[in-house]
Amino acid sequence: MTQSDPNTRVTIVTVAYNSAGVLADMLASIPAQTPVVIFDNASQDQAALRDVVAGLTHVRLEESGENLGFGVGCNKGVAYATTEFVLFLNPDTILFADSLKKLVEAADQHPEASAFNPRILNDDGTTVLKRRSDLVPPEAWLPRGALSVDTVLPVLSGAAFFVRRAAFEAVGGFDSAIFLFFEDDDLSVRLSASQGPLMYIHDAQVRHVGGASSAWSPKGERIKNWNWGFSQIYATRKHGRRRAAFVATVRTGLRALSPVTLISARRRHKYAARLAGICAALRRG
Repeated sequence: MTQSDPNTRVTIVTVAYNSAGVLADMLASIPAQTPVVIFDNASQDQAALRDVVAGLTHVRLEESGENLGFGVGCNKGVAYATTEFVLFLNPDTILFADSLKKLVEAADQHPEASAFNPRILNDDGTTVLKRRSDLVPPEAWLPRGALSVDTVLPVLSGAAFFVRRAAFEAVGGFDSAIFLFFEDDDLSVRLSASQGPLMYIHDAQVRHVGGASSAWSPKGERIKNWNWGFSQIYATRKHGRRRAAFVATVRTGLRALSPVTLISARRRHKYAARLAGICAALRRG
């Protein structure tokens, strides 16, 4: 590893779940000298994914026999990293030619910062940016308005989460109690509190192409919303944001009882599952 080549200072870690259809484009955008770890969460398309990575010597594929969730998958993947930096990258994203170079340069220029988001662009050119979170007080939220310069952020998006590996390990990585949702907010708050501020890097760009979503099903909706409810309450209470937890609980209850929900089977599935997750988090204490 040489300091002169930023591409060798980063390991890409991605968690796959039925993602073979989009991973080829993501992998094609990564420099050949950059190590990649794919942790597959018991996908149904594992055979197709093996074909995608066949012959890519810089890519390591680890397969799980069960779906362990996003955060645990990231933790499993980063265990194979030896580089200074790790970039957690969604399977349905594509790097620009200089993405890693710009991120590493920013990290070198801001040694006080622990983790970074590039400018994450949707296909329509809009920017994906987390300006607020239930896990931080409102006074820390970022005001509305386009960003054109590097800026300190309250939390980072997990779609392209660039972090110093030492800082990630110092806080214990992602919280294994969170299966899905709010895991990036939780990690952001812990990094910011003990390892250094979080930054948005405007000139480093990553495209979020989408296309990895599954068709709607009652089971899928139930799993997704149960985890949303659980993770939101668990994480807000974990970080002492009990008022935010109370507000989220009341808001969900009111939405569950609204006339629109009562006449919509999808909304009934959604809010029944979300309330069940909330109750599970409250019982956890």
